[in-house]
Amino acid sequence: MDINQLVSIAIASSLKAGGEILDVYSSDFSVENKDDKSPLTEADKRSHVEIMKGLEQTGIPVLSEEGKQDSFEDRKSWNPFWLVDPLDGTKEFVKRNGEFTVNIALVEGGHPSMGVIYVPVLKTLYVGIVGQGARKWENIDPDSEVPTWDEGITLPVTQDRNTYIMVGSRSHMSDETTAYMEKLRSEKGEVEVLSRGSSLKLCMVAEGSADRYPRFAPTMEWDTGAGHAICKAAGFKVDQYPELTELKYNKENLLNPWFLVH
Repeated sequence: MDINQLVSIAIASSLKAGGEILDVYSSDFSVENKDDKSPLTEADKRSHVEIMKGLEQTGIPVLSEEGKQDSFEDRKSWNPFWLVDPLDGTKEFVKRNGEFTVNIALVEGGHPSMGVIYVPVLKTLYVGIVGQGARKWENIDPDSEVPTWDEGITLPVTQDRNTYIMVGSRSHMSDETTAYMEKLRSEKGEVEVLSRGSSLKLCMVAEGSADRYPRFAPTMEWDTGAGHAICKAAGFKVDQYPELTELKYNKENLLNPWFLVH
C-alpha cells in the first residue's frame, strides 16, 4: 500500500472510532480506573476495537494504548508500525468538555511519518504527512466520506496577532511548566496561555493558533505520535527538552521525556 492508501484507511478508522465515542458520550456511561489510576470508559474500548478493525487490513503491526502491550523484544524490529491512542483525553471526556481526540500515527525509523487526529465533538480532522504537508478539515461527521487532500485547509494558517501564545495542559500543568512560562514572558514580553486537553495542544501549534507548547510532565508515546507528525509536516519541531533533539518512538520504555513543540 502507498502512503495515500494508508492515510485513507487511518482517516476512515478515526471517523468510525469517533462515532463509537460519541455514542457513549451521549449516554450515562460509567468510569473504571486502570492499574495506573487513569480513567477508562466504554468509549476507549469501542474506539480501540473499531480502529483495530480498520488498521488490520494494512498488515502493519499496531501499538495501541488499549491493546495488548507487546514486549520490546517483540516490537523493536517493527518498521513501520501504527501508534494509536483510541481516546486521548479520557479525563476531558469524563468532564464532558469536548476536548478529546482519536490519535493514529504511522511510525517509521523511530519517528512518526504520518498522523491523523480526529476531534469528534468539534467535527474537526487534522492530518499530516511528513514531506507533503498538513491539512485541517472542519464539519467532518463520523459518517462523512474520507475527504480529499485538496479539500483541506493548509497548515499552518497565517494569523494576524501580536500576542505570543503558549498552550498548556487542561489537566496537567506542572510547576516546571509554570516556571518555563515565566521565563518565556521575560523573553517575549506579553505571553498569553491557553489551556487545552489531549493532543489538541499539538494541533494548535500546527495550525498556527499557538507558538509553543512545553510539556514537562509525563506523557506516553501514543499521546504525541499523531500530533508530532502533524506538527512536523506543518514545519514545526517536537523536541526533547532541554536537549532539543527530535522525540523518538518505539523505545523500550514508552514514556516520553519532557518535550517542547516549537
